[in-house]
Amino acid sequence: MSEVAALPPSAPVKRPDGDGRSRAETGASRRSSAGRLLLLVPGGVALLAGLDAALLLLDLPAPVRLDRLPQVHGMLLVLGFVGTLVALERAVALRRRAGFLAPALLGTGGLLLLAPVPLRLGQAVQLLGAAAFVAVYVALWRRQRDDAVLVQALGAVLAAGALILWLGGVPVPLLLPWLVGFVVLTIGGERLELARLTLGPGAGTTLVLLAAGLLGGIVAALLWPRTGAVLLGVALLVLVGWLASHDVARRTIRARGLTRFMAGCMLAGYFWLAVAGAVWTVGGAATTGTRYDAVVHAVFLGFTISMIMAHAPVILPAVLRRPLPYHPVLVVPAVLLHGSLALRLWVGDALGSEAAWRWGGVLNIAAVTLFVLLAVGSVVAGSEIRAGRGERLRR
Repeated sequence: MSEVAALPPSAPVKRPDGDGRSRAETGASRRSSAGRLLLLVPGGVALLAGLDAALLLLDLPAPVRLDRLPQVHGMLLVLGFVGTLVALERAVALRRRAGFLAPALLGTGGLLLLAPVPLRLGQAVQLLGAAAFVAVYVALWRRQRDDAVLVQALGAVLAAGALILWLGGVPVPLLLPWLVGFVVLTIGGERLELARLTLGPGAGTTLVLLAAGLLGGIVAALLWPRTGAVLLGVALLVLVGWLASHDVARRTIRARGLTRFMAGCMLAGYFWLAVAGAVWTVGGAATTGTRYDAVVHAVFLGFTISMIMAHAPVILPAVLRRPLPYHPVLVVPAVLLHGSLALRLWVGDALGSEAAWRWGGVLNIAAVTLFVLLAVGSVVAGSEIRAGRGERLRR
């Protein structure tokens, strides 16, 4: 009996699409992709608003001028953008609808930080999103008790802790170690997932111990800022030293194309994270001034954005179900990011040149904006190419 004849009268007949999938499967995939893309929109808005706030903090003209923007600048970029992006990727890995509550709440909370509503409302919604994010890791841990998941879960706990403290009135500069811990442990755990074979059989246990050391430094920096920041800096240097020395990027930097691009971005990211650790180790706590500026942008631009650039061609297609073809032009914003960051931190912050600091900041914004535009363009072009191939196959 044929497959069609065996179906009950009420069952729809699935006709093969151009790429070998049924039309029903293709439709479901498109709806899923559209839903995930919709969840990314608030994160994109948070990114744009954060870059707009950066212009205001540089004392430059900005497209949008809101009194609250400079106040929420850091939380928009770290949790509104990066948090939403990572939570969406983890929800996809969980493969449960409830998991998508985390990116939805983190993104919505970011939008509320911009809206003419009480600030505490946006803070509370983001805190609910962080709690849902922790719950996603709990579910992932129950599925597979993996050290990489445990390290990333610690990062999510730090994000929730930062939001609790912020909601309680603690200024954002004092929360910097918590936000740093969130991105460092999240990315460190993901590197363990993606490069487990090259890191060695005992890598998971080692990373958990290093993560615990970093967590201790973060708590110490909150309780005893002067000595705690030094301990935090040492813990961060040890962690990044271990990651960089064991990462496969040290070898793949000799490759070509996408592999070399990813390796270059990762190694550059490790360098800037080491700079932040060195500033804390030598200079101690800083909540204002050049040392604070150096730590913030070394971690969240030099390390975090560089790692996002490295992994975007691999992770975004898996999350959005849309191809992001690599093109050598992606090297341009990466080089611009690191060159402008060197201008800002070395010439601007270290040598005291206000012009270099401001120009470096402007070029930082240009680099991030350019990468986003190129990534979106690549996704659109890749989707059109795939659609054209499918149309030719159907003919």
